[in-house]
Amino acid sequence: MAATGRITPGQFHDERGVGDWRVLLQVATARFATGSFLTGVRLVDAIGELAEAANHHPDVDLRYPHVTVRLTTHDVGGLSQRDVELARDISAAARELEIPADPTGLQELEIAIDALDRPAVQPFWEAVLGYKPGDDDLSDPAGRAPAFWFQQMDEPRPQRNRIHVDVTVAHDVAEERVAAALAAGGTLVSDEAAPRFWVLADAEGNEACVCTWLGRE
Repeated sequence: MAATGRITPGQFHDERGVGDWRVLLQVATARFATGSFLTGVRLVDAIGELAEAANHHPDVDLRYPHVTVRLTTHDVGGLSQRDVELARDISAAARELEIPADPTGLQELEIAIDALDRPAVQPFWEAVLGYKPGDDDLSDPAGRAPAFWFQQMDEPRPQRNRIHVDVTVAHDVAEERVAAALAAGGTLVSDEAAPRFWVLADAEGNEACVCTWLGRE
């Protein structure tokens, strides 16, 4: 089956039957609370059969006591209707096995490097990490470690940390995550771009951005 055209995160979430799923970094992600490793294996087996039948293959992470599934369509560089259809089928299989979804712990981590000359900086990180390049980012070929992306600086900022962490979370838990960070001693640097991202800092000024897909379409 050929890939359909790319859809936005908002279009994905508007579809019926995808309530278990959250879009993080253009990837539809769900976590299922299996409660045991053996139950997780059963769910993975069901996902494998569905993926083969659809000729559309997700990334599946089996652990005790949960299974995390990530869906994207590489042919279109993001989400497509194929992801919607397989997400529905996987959720139905989980319900049949009486395995509930647990989206509260979903997140993706990126390392962001602020650079005045991105073309001069990015090859170093590509080489030292053994990552594969994208347009303005690098990714782990094995799909395990966080991505690195490179943010263009407009002028030198010697007193500011030039590496910060981007934590992408489900859009419906972002404000709770921000509030927890502030309660833990953090400060709000900026919410000007919220809900795309909030810029936070620890007690010494090291920065982290809490990010969602909202406002990026």
